[in-house]
Amino acid sequence: MATAVHLLTPEEAGAHPTPESIVVRFAGDSGDGMQLTGGQFTLATALAGNDLATFPDFPAEIRAPQGTTFGVSAFQINFGSTDIETAGDAPDVLIAMNPAALKVNVSDLKPGGLVIVDSGEFNARALAKAGYDGNPLEDDALARWQVLSFNISQLTLESVKPFGLGNKEALRCKNMWTLGLALWMFDRDRGAIVDWLRAKFAKMPELAEANIAALNAGHAYGETAELAGPIKQHSIAAAPAEPGLYRTVTGAEAISIGLVAGAQLASLPMFFGGYPITPASAILHHLARYKEYGVITFQAEDEIAAIASAIGASFAGSLGVTSSSGPGIALKGEAMGLAIMTELPLVIINSQRGGPSTGLPTKTEQSDLYQAVYGRNGDAPMPVLAARSPADAFDCAIEAVRIATQYMTPVMLLTDGYIANAAEPWRVPDMAGYQPFPARFRAEPAGEDGVRPYDRDRNLALDWIKPGTPGLMHRIGGIEKRDGTGNLDYSPDNHQHMTNVRRDKVLGVAAGTPEQEVTLGERGAKLAVVGWGSTFGPIHQAVRRARRRGLDVAHVHVRHIWPLPRNLGDLLRSFDSIVVPEMNTGQFKTLLRDQYLVDAKPLTKVSGQPFKIAEIEAAIAEALAGHPGGNLAADDTQLPGKDSDYDDGRRAEALSPQSR
Repeated sequence: MATAVHLLTPEEAGAHPTPESIVVRFAGDSGDGMQLTGGQFTLATALAGNDLATFPDFPAEIRAPQGTTFGVSAFQINFGSTDIETAGDAPDVLIAMNPAALKVNVSDLKPGGLVIVDSGEFNARALAKAGYDGNPLEDDALARWQVLSFNISQLTLESVKPFGLGNKEALRCKNMWTLGLALWMFDRDRGAIVDWLRAKFAKMPELAEANIAALNAGHAYGETAELAGPIKQHSIAAAPAEPGLYRTVTGAEAISIGLVAGAQLASLPMFFGGYPITPASAILHHLARYKEYGVITFQAEDEIAAIASAIGASFAGSLGVTSSSGPGIALKGEAMGLAIMTELPLVIINSQRGGPSTGLPTKTEQSDLYQAVYGRNGDAPMPVLAARSPADAFDCAIEAVRIATQYMTPVMLLTDGYIANAAEPWRVPDMAGYQPFPARFRAEPAGEDGVRPYDRDRNLALDWIKPGTPGLMHRIGGIEKRDGTGNLDYSPDNHQHMTNVRRDKVLGVAAGTPEQEVTLGERGAKLAVVGWGSTFGPIHQAVRRARRRGLDVAHVHVRHIWPLPRNLGDLLRSFDSIVVPEMNTGQFKTLLRDQYLVDAKPLTKVSGQPFKIAEIEAAIAEALAGHPGGNLAADDTQLPGKDSDYDDGRRAEALSPQSR
């Protein structure tokens, strides 16, 4: 039964201020629309002016049996009035749509956090499919948390009854009912979601209105029922931001836009040859929308055809681009060698996922670094970059295009499943601030000794010759060539020379890239936490918190994986100790040890989930306490202090009923 409204007194509000940030996780069956719900909540949050970071977590199975733990889909968002670098260590609020979603996710919830569940789904059959012996809503299994259970399914059916939908169609609206409750709980406006629903179901207005009715009913339930105990309304102030135009982007969107921008800066048309694979497929989907910018997209019959078509496009004078994940990158290996041997510009996007083989197709990992730097037959070097966040992927894509076209080489850009799917606010840049790097094509006729397609400029880059250019007929291919003439040449001295030239050209890229800076902290600190790729957020937050506690620690984050920045060795040797967190078994650590002979210690994690801030905080404390150890494996059993985050504890306290 609804209780009377209890307004906070000034003393109560002052004793327990609204937290600066809150982590919410929506979880349900893969057919419950959790990704859509989270996406629309993200839209409302962005429009409210909060900084945010999201983490969509998909099931690996295409369609696991309904109601099983294998089919649970989740969407986590961390939003607040301050800078948000990660999707959050652990949720303050978990919204679980069925028993399986509760079972999979509740252990991640902070002690004292809030669980909202649809009690209408907790029947005997659903509980058994989720692996429960009894009903956790009726025993003390959830005693560590605040629990709010009510029959969302029945409330949804009642809210859409006037629209005459069948039971199955009506229940599909319950994610909108849940979204309405979440919008009320965090003081979000519904207008943008209403507009989106009407646009989405423009040809089926009755479905649009039913979903809007469910959305409004969920909002009204929170507003008028004044539920006892855990649920309260929280208004999070807007985050400070530089003036400008902002939009929310995923990594896949940012890469796609960056590739188009890079092609424009290079004054080139772009050809994208791809083959669908999780989590890289979204890049093909996004690029298909940019035909007006001279972008041609081609879905090939397999991975080999995809990269071969892109190489052909580069030979013909376009910017060739291809994309895949680890298994597809392996299939592209021989063709990458062809692009290296022919020295043609090519951009290869690798959205890393758990491996080996099919591995964990929907989970995140950083285990393709060896593959990117070394993974081709023969000595086949290519530049490798790594984006650190969804927004950073835009600039990384432009940089990949610049290097590819200026040095006439394939370039690999590494992201991962987290970056590809996650979203964050992105300040749309003024492109007038980007220096164009127009591609140069040779047009002058051949000299007395004929066409010399393997002549080089000061960067050791070849001339780019479009086929069909009068007087410049030439051939290139995968068999070793003589420098200058391009004639076939198997001689030992020539192969030694050409191998060295290809190596030196790629190593020379470092001269045209920025020196490595300390991202946070000072050069020469007692400890440097060195990262690459998507570990940026948790490393940065952990180092920031450690420095607030007076610890002498710095954060160094590397974008140019190969060749490494020209000053990186001297910078690393200035620190007493080095810890390298990465979502693999220590690949970047090995690269740093090999290149600089520094005693870098690994902090490894291969669970398919991103690092938590607390895991890296614990490693910092351990390293500075004089216990560097060998492998600081980041799992819940070996890392102490994983609940040491004082900010997270404050958020959990602010959301608990005792604080009211």
